[in-house]
Amino acid sequence: MTITAQQLNRATLARQLLLEREPLGVADGLRHVVALQAQHPASPYLALWNRLTDFDPAELDAAFSARDIVKATLMRTTLHAVHADDYATFHTAMQPTLRAAGLDDRRFTESGLTTKQADALVPDLLEFVSQARTNADIEAWLESSLGVPPKGVWRAFRAFAPLRHAPTGGPWTFGPRPAYIPSGEPPAITDQKTADQHLAKLIQRYLAGFGPASVADMAQFALVQRSRVRTALGALSNELDELAGPAGTVLYDVPYGPRPPAETSAPARLLPMWDSVLLAYDDRSRVIPPEYRKLVIRNNGDVLPTVLVDGYVCGVWRPADSGIEVTAFERLDKGTWAGLATEASALLTLIADREPTVYRRYDRWWAELPSPDARILPG
Repeated sequence: MTITAQQLNRATLARQLLLEREPLGVADGLRHVVALQAQHPASPYLALWNRLTDFDPAELDAAFSARDIVKATLMRTTLHAVHADDYATFHTAMQPTLRAAGLDDRRFTESGLTTKQADALVPDLLEFVSQARTNADIEAWLESSLGVPPKGVWRAFRAFAPLRHAPTGGPWTFGPRPAYIPSGEPPAITDQKTADQHLAKLIQRYLAGFGPASVADMAQFALVQRSRVRTALGALSNELDELAGPAGTVLYDVPYGPRPPAETSAPARLLPMWDSVLLAYDDRSRVIPPEYRKLVIRNNGDVLPTVLVDGYVCGVWRPADSGIEVTAFERLDKGTWAGLATEASALLTLIADREPTVYRRYDRWWAELPSPDARILPG
């Protein structure tokens, strides 16, 4: 079976609930879309608002507090919000990558601490954070316990130890100064065989939420070696469909994943910073036209809040004093602007009681952006 680039776009939108908002609770909605980038505290909220009907941010507050949804370092060694039922699998699958990110880093190796010593300290660390602890608390404890400069050591533990972010208040549950508690799971088994078995489960979940996808896409999503992906695919060989993608690319998919027709209509959306659909593929052109990629994914890793029209990024947005400012990189027609105005009005309602100036500290990027079609959409 073959699948076109346009069909791939629509498959992604369908699985990510961006063709039509669905009447799901926040935990079920997050499980459906698999994982949400969570570097910025507001982003999981805005991501689910784009995907769920009658989204209530208080429900997400409660899910974080009840630990039904976990915020932790996972795929690509970045912060993600995931369903609690997925956390242990994802964390174990990611252990080789997470450990390498922390324990192979120069800042850890220069501490003089060995990997064996770090592993032996994990149970004591988990006991110390049985009450939520800040970065400063943990660094002071490490310095007292080890007698070495703590920053590189804490960075390693923060990468691979079974820790989750603890709610600290603020408009989006998590404030600017993070705190940490145990994940609720014992330290993950880190042998390669166990990690690979869990990676196969992670890939199944990824394909359900983002497929069809190539080996390169799967490796990019998790930031793992392609050889590990191929091993996982071998274990799943009887459970996946194999498709021919654009330019002869070999793609894999779960057989139950929706693949809507290419002509399926896609509504306008105002996606948050670091939305997962922008980062889940090696081939970013599935959602981002190549000419716009460097405009929305900055060299320092910032991924701007984007405007999605007919399934593709065509601009960016930010709050303004009198509404939502949309900067389109191309001319948009009257009907498209009307759809964006409806979204902007609802977005303003969402952020009004939380953070009306959300993402404003990233305004510096707007000076560098082309703006052939820009306007303020009032509430």
